[in-house]
Amino acid sequence: MRENPIRQAMSRGEVQYGTWINMSRNPSVLALMKAAGLNFARVDMEHSPLSMETLADMAVMARAIEFPIAVRPPVANREWITRLLDAGVMNLHCPQVDTSDQAAEIVAASRYAPMGSRGMLGRGPGTDFEADGLTPERLRFINEQVFVTVMLEAASAFGHLEAIAAMPGIDAITIGPTDLAQDLGVYGMPDMGTALDEHRHRVLDACKRHGKVCAMLAGSPEEARYWRDAGALLLGYSSDVDVMLEGYRRALAAIKG
Repeated sequence: MRENPIRQAMSRGEVQYGTWINMSRNPSVLALMKAAGLNFARVDMEHSPLSMETLADMAVMARAIEFPIAVRPPVANREWITRLLDAGVMNLHCPQVDTSDQAAEIVAASRYAPMGSRGMLGRGPGTDFEADGLTPERLRFINEQVFVTVMLEAASAFGHLEAIAAMPGIDAITIGPTDLAQDLGVYGMPDMGTALDEHRHRVLDACKRHGKVCAMLAGSPEEARYWRDAGALLLGYSSDVDVMLEGYRRALAAIKG
């Protein structure tokens, strides 16, 4: 069965650069992104019309070309986690994690016993169709390939930051910047950036204390370099929507003079 490229890169301390997929539905976009030099893509199912069938096609493509996807489900519950992992997804990007109890439920749903209680899958994309002889050693291997990132998107979640960061099975932590800004009451305000950076640094510091990966979303190359140099290893830059929109705007401005 295949190893998770993101898990391998994190074990070596290598920075990985990705982007959000919010609109593209053709799985070949993953090959395009790999050709562009990206290391992974985050596929958004919370704020997009992507179906489970489309996502399943992307998951198989991702495994075939060794260009990993991390998927944000609409809800980080047992139903969605099971379906995504069985479809071949190795990396979960879990939204709206407000408590350590929620984080523990995510760990349980995403790992086989004894670490969790993930439902057993036979032959399928999630096992590379190698279901024969699912020994404890193989189940342990599958558990090790799953990589879970949780998103803190409410001010109250930071009261659970230390417990979440210390939890086995939680691999990376990040913030949901716009939802967090909304909850903090600073969305669209002049001090929004300052307030969010304060919380980003709290996450980064907690990750360093507990040996977890810090993931950050960056809207500009300068911001990406800042968080990379600060110690974040998973860097998401922009999205398919923003890159295309801004690219066409710049091109048309140049054409029209």
